[in-house]
Amino acid sequence: MTRRARTVYRNGVTEILPAIRLRGRSFMALVLTPEAPAEAWLAALDRERGRAPLIFANRPVIIDFSRLYSEGGDVAATLAALEARELRIIGVEGAPAEALGSETWGRTPLLPALGADKPLVLTEANARDSGADDGETAPPAEPAPPPPSTLLVDEPVRSGQTIFFERGDVIVVGSVAWGAEIIAGGSIHVYGTLRGRAIAGLAGEGRIFCRRFEAELVAIDGYYQTTEDLAEAWFGKPVQISLEAGALRFAPLD
Repeated sequence: MTRRARTVYRNGVTEILPAIRLRGRSFMALVLTPEAPAEAWLAALDRERGRAPLIFANRPVIIDFSRLYSEGGDVAATLAALEARELRIIGVEGAPAEALGSETWGRTPLLPALGADKPLVLTEANARDSGADDGETAPPAEPAPPPPSTLLVDEPVRSGQTIFFERGDVIVVGSVAWGAEIIAGGSIHVYGTLRGRAIAGLAGEGRIFCRRFEAELVAIDGYYQTTEDLAEAWFGKPVQISLEAGALRFAPLD
C-alpha cells in the first residue's frame, strides 16, 4: 500500500510530506524439527550436512521445537548445539520462551504460533492520520489483476542466482548453472540443462522437468535428493521427477 505525497501547512510553515510505500516480500527459510533423543537427531543432521553441505549454505533456518518440547527434550541445549553448528537461525517456534533460557531468548526471536497473527484493522483514528483528511478524497481503488500463476525466465540462470516464485510454476527457457537455484510453489520446467538446485512443490504439489539432467539437488514438497543419492543412469538424460509416497520418482521425459 502507498501513502501519497502531501503538502501540509503547520505553524506557519508549508511542509511536503514524502510518499511512503509499504510492500510485502517473501523469503524462503528451511525448517528443522528436532526430535528426541536430541543427540541421535543431531548426529543424523551432521551426517546429512556432510553428504550435502550446500543444503544450508546461506539459507535462513527456523527451528520448530514443537515435537522435542512435547517429548520432554532439552530445548535450550538443542538450540545451543544448533547455534554451535553455525546455522543461520532466524527464529524458533513450538516452545515457550522459558524453555529457551533467558540468554538465548534475547538473541533468537520466538515466532508466533501459526494462526496467531491478526489482520491489520484500519480504525477511524489512523484513517484520518493516513491522509484521508486535509480535504482529500482518496480515489476508489481499482480491482487488482489476478497474480500470474507462471513465471517465465527467458534467459539462462547463472551461478549464484536464485529464482523464487511461490505462486505457481517456473519455466526456464535456457539452462540452470551450477550454484544457481530455482524455487517454485508448483512445478519447475527447464528447457535446457539443469545443473543447479531445483526445489518444487512449496504449495504441496509439483514436478520437475528438464531436457538434460545434471542437478546437484532436487526437492519436491520438502523431500530431496542430492547428487550423491541420484542414479548415474539419469545424468545427461531428459527426465521428469514426481513425488510418490514420500519418495522422489524419476522417469524419462519423452
